[in-house]
Amino acid sequence: MFRLIRELIRPYRGTLLIILLAMLLETAMSLAGPWPLKIIIDNVIGNKKMVPWLDHIVRPMLEGGGKMQVALLAALATVLIAVIGAVATYIDNYYTESVGQWVAHDLRMRTYHHLQRLSLGFYDTHQTGPLLSTITTDIQTIQGFASSSTLNILIDMLTIVAMLGLMFWLNWDFTLIAVAVTPFLLFFVSRFKKAVKKATHEVRKEQAEIVAVVQQGLESVRVVKAFGRQDMEQEELGEVSQATVNAALAARRVKSLLSPVVTITVALCTAVVLWRGAALILAGAMTVGALTVYLSYLSKFFKPVKDLATTTNAIAQAAVGVDRIRAILDTDTIIPERPDAIVPAAIKGDITFEHVAFGYDPQVPVLKDVSFTIKAGQLVGVVGPTGSGKSTVVSLIPRFYDPQAGVVKIDGQDVRDLKIQALREQIGYVLQDTVLFRGTVADNIAFGRPGATREEIIEAAKLANADEFISRMTNGYDTMVGERGLTLSGGQRQRIGIARVMVRNSPILLLDEPTAALDSESEKLVIEALERLMKGRTVITIAHRLSTIRDADQIIVIADGVVKESGNHDELMARNGIYAELHRTQFDDASAKAGAQAAP
Repeated sequence: MFRLIRELIRPYRGTLLIILLAMLLETAMSLAGPWPLKIIIDNVIGNKKMVPWLDHIVRPMLEGGGKMQVALLAALATVLIAVIGAVATYIDNYYTESVGQWVAHDLRMRTYHHLQRLSLGFYDTHQTGPLLSTITTDIQTIQGFASSSTLNILIDMLTIVAMLGLMFWLNWDFTLIAVAVTPFLLFFVSRFKKAVKKATHEVRKEQAEIVAVVQQGLESVRVVKAFGRQDMEQEELGEVSQATVNAALAARRVKSLLSPVVTITVALCTAVVLWRGAALILAGAMTVGALTVYLSYLSKFFKPVKDLATTTNAIAQAAVGVDRIRAILDTDTIIPERPDAIVPAAIKGDITFEHVAFGYDPQVPVLKDVSFTIKAGQLVGVVGPTGSGKSTVVSLIPRFYDPQAGVVKIDGQDVRDLKIQALREQIGYVLQDTVLFRGTVADNIAFGRPGATREEIIEAAKLANADEFISRMTNGYDTMVGERGLTLSGGQRQRIGIARVMVRNSPILLLDEPTAALDSESEKLVIEALERLMKGRTVITIAHRLSTIRDADQIIVIADGVVKESGNHDELMARNGIYAELHRTQFDDASAKAGAQAAP
């Protein structure tokens, strides 16, 4: 855990030094605080001698009858000590907050950067809710520990040592009382350290479940309302919330006992000191002022001891946060980029699969031995039964995943020899349901190429048949898009998605049945836009409706993890194989439905 903490705070060593000096000054002022009172009690009210160095300064005033001058100096010293302590506290708090915020920022960016680099395989097996909880709650916990708790531990230890020294100097046998009970307190806390960490881990886990449930409920609120399942969603949240409460209460015994145990211990020590101190004062072996200072130190001594004890809880929480962050940072499902990877020159668009095998679970292959060749500028349809691996084939081209065997090539070059970012910049992607991001319409189109000019954005929208409806919006291209674009129709979202790919101007285009969920009018507009987009590009389209690929240059049929058939529509129909069967099934069903609708 501490290795990650050291990495995070290393860039802020200068600021941490300022914080440390401020804390040391705070501690010094805390140690000096009781002494003006001792001077008043022993040297102004009483006639006791001070420590030699102080007595040498103050004695002439006392002998000259200037006891009120000494009292004034003691009063001013009290104010000066408070002011210096307050300034040190301000500096400490100011810079601690600064370091904490920057540490959180650095760790947040580091974690999010790593999440962005992970392959899609990671997201196939991880829920979004726990990831959101980690990047918010856990990082916030680490922020507090890294910026303040680490230095507080050091200062508390130094304070304990300094106070022990002063207490031994004032009265060594009293100090043995405090020294004797300190190990008991530390043992008491360490005894339950594992229990606190385990309970904290459970709390974090259940809190992540709360985030997951709430996120799912809010994202699916339309479906929830449509099916009248609000009560069921609320019940599910109630269950995970109750589990969070139970996990948090599991550590309550330790956390609740800590403060009372310290309070009772301090009271017992104070009682012994008062009893013994009264006897020494009556015997003339101790002054009232010395006892007052000692009692002040005794109460202050147990504060850093208590702080160190309670820090166990902070350490446990930070350790859990670090474990959860490490679980992300240590994940190695990153698509590797070779050290000698190159930026591809202008890509023509030839695509080759050579004996490619892949499975999301290596023990359950989706593709077993897939081989085919696509010429630059061809329109190629990929068809097959549900679950045959059509989307998987398309996902291997931009290296969302890497094959477990075989090679994927573009223009004769293994895609693993190319820089990932440069490769993906050569590929456009249009999905069944275009995802729009928070921002304006123009921002969403420019997402395809952030450097696009306003003129290029408008031209792309015109080619995508999107300019007409965008221009009718209240603020045109500067209209803010609602969350995930749900304020727009499916056809409008698709046309913005096509404009996004238009402005990218990539030589390779991957389509995942972009018209499947559209009505006839929207489909017509989208198909017109796609026809413009596909000109001069290599296009691979996953086809569920076979009518959309009737004019394709090549149709590839995937089944049982291999290429079962390939050819154009007429060739595959003549072969009377899988494609012909899929075609008959689809169009016979369509004819039957049309006949049923036409019947009186």
